[in-house]
Amino acid sequence: MGAAMNPPSMSEAKTPASRRKGRLQLLLILLGVIGPMILATGMYKLNFWVPDGRSYHGELIGNGQTRADLGVQAQEDRWQMLVTAPKDCSVDCQQLVYLARQIQIGLGRDASRASHALAAAQPLNADYEAKLTREYPQLQRYPMDLTTFSKATGDKTAPQLWIIDPHGNLVLRYDPTVKGKDLLNDLRHLLKLSNIG
Repeated sequence: MGAAMNPPSMSEAKTPASRRKGRLQLLLILLGVIGPMILATGMYKLNFWVPDGRSYHGELIGNGQTRADLGVQAQEDRWQMLVTAPKDCSVDCQQLVYLARQIQIGLGRDASRASHALAAAQPLNADYEAKLTREYPQLQRYPMDLTTFSKATGDKTAPQLWIIDPHGNLVLRYDPTVKGKDLLNDLRHLLKLSNIG
């Protein structure tokens, strides 16, 4: 007599259904991990679902530019308020330099996490140079390559104030009409969110 055929066990009978369920679970896990990355990339590249409201007052620089792209070669491991003067440092420029110093003082206990600096494409006049030496002892000063600056900014000739992160990345830009309170609030917000610098 031939061997009796054994009926399939319950576990063997459920194998195809179990496989389908397992594949579905794996697909859901992959979608849960990869889906948000695809969505975020699409939102960034195609500019959809981006909120209109903002909590900062300057112009956000989100294109990967650095301090070097402004024609300024410097190393700073803190947050920095950098005033750029593509022409002579006249009234607007001097006001921004003064504002940067006042903002640093206004940071209080966080003042050591930031610095203020001036990058000028032309030599400063003797009177202002003497004033900076006398009244702005912590102000860092750098030369600025005007050709590099013009390429990066589209030939902006007015002085600007830039907030730069400790890695040298440009974060926010302000023109000479910026209000001190707005600038201080923006920098405080950045320092609060950041654990660098």
